[in-house]
Amino acid sequence: MTSHPKTLAAALVTTAALACAGTFAGFAVAQPMSYVLPPETAVFKPGPGVEAAENNCAACHSADYILTQPPKMGRPFWDAEVHKMISVYGAPIDEKDAKAIVDYLAATY
Repeated sequence: MTSHPKTLAAALVTTAALACAGTFAGFAVAQPMSYVLPPETAVFKPGPGVEAAENNCAACHSADYILTQPPKMGRPFWDAEVHKMISVYGAPIDEKDAKAIVDYLAATY
């Protein structure tokens, strides 16, 4: 059984119209959402290396994330956290900045 070209064209037009209307074969099509983020509630504490943290860490998360970590955990903890961000989450941080960030976090948090 072959479809007539006009029937096929009509089906395609109908499908496109339904998709534009937000439904397709009885299924809802997701519509874009917009929302407003709340204002920042934390900033990176001042200290040597803060620029490296602001330039690298803040690309993915706010300073609030650092404040949720246990305080005074020391260099091994922060070294593991920074290298986790690089190896697990793919943070594009070069080794020089990684060292500066670890030094800053260990001394400041």
